[in-house]
Amino acid sequence: MIIDIPEGQEPIGYVWGDMVPGIGMAAANFSLSVYAHTTLGLREFEAARLRIAQINGCRFCLDWRTDRDGEKVEEGFDAVVAAWRTTEVSDSFDARTRLAAEYAERYALDHHGLDEEFWERMTAHYGQTEIVELTMSLGSWLAFGRLNRVLGLDEVCVLPTG
Repeated sequence: MIIDIPEGQEPIGYVWGDMVPGIGMAAANFSLSVYAHTTLGLREFEAARLRIAQINGCRFCLDWRTDRDGEKVEEGFDAVVAAWRTTEVSDSFDARTRLAAEYAERYALDHHGLDEEFWERMTAHYGQTEIVELTMSLGSWLAFGRLNRVLGLDEVCVLPTG
């Protein structure tokens, strides 16, 4: 970790809240609102979030699983998301979920390559409001997961697995 955290301080809370409160609290509120106000299904939400986490390499984000009223994606869903290109479409990995993973990857690695063919497929499965919501969510995860990884915060804030 490249940021010095005072003894007894929780690293993410300290960096995001105490060090730059005017920016950090706004960022935290944006990040929290992605979870609190989403209208996207859990599987497509998690497919996009996990794909960004895989690209960023943020250990905290990789370990996190969104919980909606006690429901989470199944163990191993992260591997299915990583292999989105070859994962068979099924009841548990439908076209919307695959598109969410694809969009996340392309958003993070090749946003200039989002061509007409991609948007035709995307708009066949997602409404405009859903596309905007997913895009804002991707922006949040890309920026803040990368911030945590780059500063090394994810090394001290990994959630317990299992």
